Amino acid sequence: MKRVLTYGTFDLLHWGHINLLKRAKDLGDHLTVAISTDDFNRIKDKKAYHSYENRKMILESIRYVDKVIPENDWDQKIQDVIDNKIDVFVMGDDWKGKFDFLKEYCEVIYLPRTVGISTSQIKEDLLEVRNG
Repeated sequence: MKRVLTYGTFDLLHWGHINLLKRAKDLGDHLTVAISTDDFNRIKDKKAYHSYENRKMILESIRYVDKVIPENDWDQKIQDVIDNKIDVFVMGDDWKGKFDFLKEYCEVIYLPRTVGISTSQIKEDLLEVRNG
């Protein structure tokens, strides 16, 4: 079985997220998704609309996702790869080169982002509508 791993916050889920999850799953047989916990988001100074538990529940309901694990800190990736017997690590290409240190443990692939959509853009658009 070929195992794939990706990371993210996955807040305000949109078709770009689904594209990433589908393309990641297409690279193997089993997809594990690590999502940032609420505490880790605070450390990163990032605010999610949905709680970790709600984001986890949403991701677990997506057919491409086989397992969801918590991301608690920046330094857990090597251990996650080892513990979950990961063959392929996948991230969006906006992170290109940042996870090459994992090549010692598994294949690392950076996928192109979906054009025209991002959580940041959704948040900006909602603020514009609210203030509009």
